[in-house]
Formats: sequence, C-alpha cells, structure tokens
Amino acid sequence: MRGTSGASLAAAQERFEPVLRSAAGESVTLGEQLFAVVTALDGSAALRRSLGDPSRNGEDKARVVSAVLAGGFDERVVDLVSGLARSRWSHDADLVDAVERLGVDALLAGAESRGALETVEDELFHLTRALVGQRDARQILSDETTDPARRTALVDALVEGKVDEVTLALVRRATTTLRGRRFVPTLTWYGDVAAERRRRLVATVTSGSVLTVAQEQRLGEILERAYGRPVQLNVTVDPAVVGGLRIQVGADVVDSTVLSRLADARRRLAG
Repeated sequence: MRGTSGASLAAAQERFEPVLRSAAGESVTLGEQLFAVVTALDGSAALRRSLGDPSRNGEDKARVVSAVLAGGFDERVVDLVSGLARSRWSHDADLVDAVERLGVDALLAGAESRGALETVEDELFHLTRALVGQRDARQILSDETTDPARRTALVDALVEGKVDEVTLALVRRATTTLRGRRFVPTLTWYGDVAAERRRRLVATVTSGSVLTVAQEQRLGEILERAYGRPVQLNVTVDPAVVGGLRIQVGADVVDSTVLSRLADARRRLAG
C-alpha cells in the first residue's frame, strides 16, 4: 500500500468513527460512495492535484469537493472528503489512499454493526489461503488487461452466496479496482484492517454535561491503562443524568452517576 500522511488520516478516522457508529447499517452505503470518490480521483489527475495541492487554501479545496460531490453523494461523505481536502498531504496520491482506507473502514463498520466483523475477517483470511494453490485464478484477478467483468465473474463464482455481503463487496472491489496492486495482497490488507478494528475497544460514555477535550483525553488514558489497549470513546450527553458518568466497555459497566447513587440508596433503605 502507498503510505498516507499518518496524522491527517488518523484525524479523519477519529472524526468519522462517531458517524459510522450512528450510521450502523448505512455505513456500507457510505463506504461504497467513498469508493466512488476514489475512482473519480484516480480518473482525474487534475482534480487529484487540485485537492492535494499544499499551497492551495484548504477552504477553497473544500468548496471544490462540495461542487463536485453535492447532489450525488450523502452529506456525510461530502463533509468527510471536504475535511480531508482541508488537510495537508505529502503527495496527492496520499489523499486518495486515505479516502480508500475510510471506505474500507465504513464497510467493515457495517459488518460490525451486525456483529459480523469477525466473520468477515475470517472469510477474507480463508479466501486468501484458498487461492494459494490457484495460480491461474490469482493472475486473472490481478491482471489489469483482463476485462473487469470477467474478473468479477470469477470472484462471484468463488464466493457469491458463500460469504457475508461485506466480504463479497470487498472482494469485488479488490479485483475490479486494482489501483496498481495485486488481488491477494489487497485482501490481506482488508483483513488487517478488520483485525485492527476488532482489537479496538469502544467505550460508550453518558454524561450529564458536555465533557471538555481535556476530560475526554484523561478518561481515554484511564481506560486504556485499565484495558491495556486503545479505547474509542463515544460520548453522549443526557441531561437526565444529574452528575457523574456511565461508562460501558463491552459487558463492563461503570456507573457513577448521581441517579445511580440515589437508586442504590433507595435500594439500601428499602432493604
């Protein structure tokens, strides 16, 4: 994979993650639209250079994105790509790679919302293993001179009806839009992204008031130390929560809200 400007991509992922969580099953549609943006950028060197030009004003580049995508794309996709255009990239290809990575994230988030992320990861792994002894198939699926329709037909013959819909979408993408890569390494990359996503814990935090950036950062550090791995904070504000925080990480729930303490006091009094 070509390298992207890591800090800009990480910032975009942080902004996009809450969108994916709220979108649930719609994440797949967002991912497909992001892939369409990748195809458009790959097909237009002028547009790619315009959006990746570090000397050009970020807001000006964002307006170009809005003009090109408005009407045909979800507003969340337009907002995300506009934000990417505002960022600085070492090369214009890095911007395109970042859009592609976010498209993969979106499809995998769609599987995650159904509890199917592990299934997708396993299916990608097993498909790459199954192709080890099929040299002709690997060559066809990685051959840019072969009609994309033929490559897609071969993929469908291998997996259609046998794998999750997200796996099928990723596998089709890997062969129809090669982007200078070979088919199996692309599947391996998708699998790595899925594994990375599964290893990240998500903490759902409910607070009675808006947390400051410093408070969120401090809470994230505490949870990461407690669990020994990165934790994604999804913070919501509920005015009914008088004080404290309710934090859920997987099956673990830490409730320190005033309402919780009052309920506990009532239980004690009733006992």
